[in-house]
Amino acid sequence: MAFQFHALDPRPFEYLFDLDDADLVRHLARRTVVTGRPGAPCRVSLADAEAGETVLLVNFEHLASQSPYRSRHAIFIRPGVPQARPAVDEVPAIFRSRLLSLRGFSVDDMLLAADVVDGQEVHAAIPAMLETPDVAELHVHFAKPGCFGARVTRA
Repeated sequence: MAFQFHALDPRPFEYLFDLDDADLVRHLARRTVVTGRPGAPCRVSLADAEAGETVLLVNFEHLASQSPYRSRHAIFIRPGVPQARPAVDEVPAIFRSRLLSLRGFSVDDMLLAADVVDGQEVHAAIPAMLETPDVAELHVHFAKPGCFGARVTRA
């Protein structure tokens, strides 16, 4: 089954880059300089930030739902990067090198399937999970920190 990764739109985050550090705190965000690679996977570019690059760590609601699974967590965003548009069946490199949690949700945002997979195995695991009846989309999380990585749908 063909699948599609979806990066986050940068527009909702653009105003944050102009805020000073005190204002960022009020917006549940922090400015930080990346110290090593990998370590700051940007959810807009779907690429790891380089050492020395400034990024924002922001609190992001990735499942804005009225279900019990409503969820938010910290994510990294890089300034001025274009939104990634991976090809159909392409797994961006930031996911291939990490332990991942795959979560399959119904159209009403109820969790129907979940698994933890090595990033090297995710290309096979995604289609298998999308074949689960009533799974509308997947959320890929970085398993160790638990943060949202990207949304995946059928292509």
